[in-house]
Amino acid sequence: MDDAPDKPMLNLDRRKVVLGLGLAAASGFALARQPAPNRPRIKTEEFKSWIPKKVGQYEFETSSGLVLPPSDALSDRLYDNLITRTYQAPNGSVVMLLIAYNNRQDGVLQMHRPEICYPAGGYALSPIDPIDVALPDGEQLPSQIFTARSDTRNEVVLYWTRVEDDFPRRWIEQRLAVARANLRGIIPDGVLVRVSMLSGDLGHVEKPLEDFVRQLFLESPPNLRNILFNTPLKT
Repeated sequence: MDDAPDKPMLNLDRRKVVLGLGLAAASGFALARQPAPNRPRIKTEEFKSWIPKKVGQYEFETSSGLVLPPSDALSDRLYDNLITRTYQAPNGSVVMLLIAYNNRQDGVLQMHRPEICYPAGGYALSPIDPIDVALPDGEQLPSQIFTARSDTRNEVVLYWTRVEDDFPRRWIEQRLAVARANLRGIIPDGVLVRVSMLSGDLGHVEKPLEDFVRQLFLESPPNLRNILFNTPLKT
């Protein structure tokens, strides 16, 4: 019996097998190359337990009264942890602290920066100036400072953002930090830290805000200090 007519079908089946194996290998390679988070998600109660109740001379007073990012379906997904605290000193001066943290900063979910959420709340902003805050460990913390004004409230805001090991000052720098991490196979974590005082005089409250940041560095437990300031964790 002549088997010749079956050979084209046999060759076709072999080509299908080879093609299938190639596609499977490519799919496996793509899956292996997909970025993955570099930090685990932190439970809210655990994160809250790290926040100091006393920062220098300032003691925790309340969790309300802060300008928050606009609430919508997307912003609700932006943060694993959104902490707001108001601290008061014996002389009556008040500092407001906001910490917004997510263990995943990707191309869609990236933190709201204050220059976005304050205007959304009806505030007019002064020029946003870069500032380097000298930390107790000798490092300089790349930050920004501005005054937000509304009909009912003036607020001086000092803030910084960290994406993995970078401290981007601008939105485009933030996007680039995420992209660089993705190229290394990482979905980086990110945090935005904001400290502010009710005042229209930036020059008057800039130093107290910097001092508060330094005290926050000293009072934070190692896990929180690592998240806020990228200090190394001892192993």
